[in-house]
Amino acid sequence: MSRGTIRRQDKAMPEVEIEGLLKTAKVGHFATSGEGGQPYVVPNLFIYEGGKIYTHNARISGHFRHNIEANPRICFEVAEIGQVWPYGEFECDTSASYASVIAYGTVRIEDAPARKAWFFDRFMEKYASPAWHRPKSFYPRLDAVSVYCIELEQVTGKKGSMPAVEEQWPAKNKTLSPQAAPPARESD
Repeated sequence: MSRGTIRRQDKAMPEVEIEGLLKTAKVGHFATSGEGGQPYVVPNLFIYEGGKIYTHNARISGHFRHNIEANPRICFEVAEIGQVWPYGEFECDTSASYASVIAYGTVRIEDAPARKAWFFDRFMEKYASPAWHRPKSFYPRLDAVSVYCIELEQVTGKKGSMPAVEEQWPAKNKTLSPQAAPPARESD
């Protein structure tokens, strides 16, 4: 997989952090294109393994399945927000710590029962509680679900870190509008 270009290189995530976020994030957004180019985005649980993203849904054909059968090109996004913090004296001088990954690729359906079971073993490792004492690797309804594999072609990751308190407003005023003056308030 290749790395895409990020305008703000100071916010680019190293590959090890991109992989870390892809392995731990809980919900991803999958974007496909329908008839006439109509965009469609669906949130879903997923796993990341071996440089690929896997997800699933019911075998019944809906927007997602219909779109990928017509056009297997897909975009995937995952993000986590941290804390919101002020960097200047005005309300527009506010930012947030975050981490995000955008990936492009081609999606295909995994039909083999062994590959579906492989997916669900990893899926349950990620999302299930070890306290649930249920039979492992037993999936009696594999034929009722579709498992999708995204072959990643291009991936980018960005992050914005939370600065130390002494770097935040009011300790430091880093407003981007130093000449601005707020309007006078009317008396109550």
